[in-house]
Amino acid sequence: MEENKNVAYDEPTEGIVIDYEKGVKNPLLKNRRYVGQKERIGYLLNDVAASFNISKYNDRFIYDVVKLDFHYLAIYTLFAGIWDTINDTFIGVIVDRTRTRWGKFKPYILLGQIPLCILGLWYWFMPAIFPDTAADYLPKFIFYCVFSVISETAGTFTSIAGTGFMSTITPDPLERTGLITMAKLVSGLVGEKLPELAFGVLLDLVNNDVLKWNRRNLFMCFGIGTAICSCAMSFYFICVTKERVSQSIEKPSVVQGLKAIINNRPILMITLSEFLEGFKVSKGKINYYIDVLGSATYQTIVGIPASPVSTISYAFVAPVRKRISTRAIWILEDLWTDCCWLAVFGIGSIGGMKKGLYKNKWVMLPVFAIEEVLEMCVYGLRNVIPNELYNEAMDYCEWKNGYRAEAMTGVARGLVKKLQGIVMSSIQNLIMAEIGYIQGLSIGTQADSTKWWIFAMGTGVPVITGALGVIPKFFYNLNGEERDRMYRELFARREAMRNAVNNAKDEQEVALIAKAQMRGEYIG
Repeated sequence: MEENKNVAYDEPTEGIVIDYEKGVKNPLLKNRRYVGQKERIGYLLNDVAASFNISKYNDRFIYDVVKLDFHYLAIYTLFAGIWDTINDTFIGVIVDRTRTRWGKFKPYILLGQIPLCILGLWYWFMPAIFPDTAADYLPKFIFYCVFSVISETAGTFTSIAGTGFMSTITPDPLERTGLITMAKLVSGLVGEKLPELAFGVLLDLVNNDVLKWNRRNLFMCFGIGTAICSCAMSFYFICVTKERVSQSIEKPSVVQGLKAIINNRPILMITLSEFLEGFKVSKGKINYYIDVLGSATYQTIVGIPASPVSTISYAFVAPVRKRISTRAIWILEDLWTDCCWLAVFGIGSIGGMKKGLYKNKWVMLPVFAIEEVLEMCVYGLRNVIPNELYNEAMDYCEWKNGYRAEAMTGVARGLVKKLQGIVMSSIQNLIMAEIGYIQGLSIGTQADSTKWWIFAMGTGVPVITGALGVIPKFFYNLNGEERDRMYRELFARREAMRNAVNNAKDEQEVALIAKAQMRGEYIG
């Protein structure tokens, strides 16, 4: 990446102290709009792109179309984590130390989006490359392993850069929250999950021989088509959007990057919460709808009454945030959702494995529909608050240390989740084998005990096994006056730094200012 050649980094810094407080009004009262109309449209399209896929059916694709042995998958998941751990670390350092005329994150996303899309298409071509092969066919498994490693490595660059990029689009936290709310609301209204819904209907028709289509071709067409459309939307977004939160002039060292993680209490609490919640054992609800109730479309049907509620829920975000702290919202949303699913699990388990209500669609479909309505009451809060919490944690890093370390922070956070995910994914694949799940069977023909476990792992078991995740949320400390003071001081510092650099007489003075900034001399 091309660096800013106008800055020297080896000059002494004694005597450079910057006054960040004089003459700066409260920036939170300015109500300035940084993001233009094209960028807002791009932000919306990028949010649509994130869920414009059929990833909910990835397990069905691997289990019933590609057909990879569960034990092979468990072994690969475990050992692939070694490489995943290594590349995350050095990629995070590279991204955090990048300084270019286009920004810190944008080059990686811009240059990686299209190649990554092309690479990802091979995932959907696997059934055509290895048609009618056994689940333990070794060349197919090797191809899957090699593809996954290459794809994951390339995706790490764009993922780390993309997460950091989203926190730098605007320096105004109010505008940032507004962007998140707008994107989540509008993308839901315009049908971001349309491919997923349409695919579910068609898959049911194919599974029940109403449509004489090839299931392999159905997966391939939808997978390839959604991947290309999603790439196009994200590419437009990154082309028209700018980074507006300036980075420190001097690049943070690896030690400084690690320091930014250790002394960032908000990100530690977020990471710890995700870690504890990550112990949940879950294989999703789509397997329950297909293998127990007999139709993927049922998931769409039970969601119809809740659809308007999920849209209306975004109207609650602003007034609720005025009356309740971000931490309290974060906790209450979690507990509310968990209680809803525990109720569903309890009702479905009445009667036991053989005669349980979980197999009666006339009972369970209304129960699931009611649960969806109740859960969607907090849907807007769930989609907005966690994103804003992470963005606040990145600003907290700049406030506390004088520099931002989005990439290294994201890597540390992701590393914990990935290491845990490796183990849990292996365990869950082994569990599928242990409960007697037989790949490729006609829908509804699994054993009763297998069906009950599929139901349990989509409702109550994830809640019970991930319940400890709520505890760290009680210790999240960035609230109220401290948060307001942080943003007042951040705006003041940024403005003073910009003025100091603009008024610098030569490159040597810019270098001195940069080193003072990295030492945090302005704090106090």
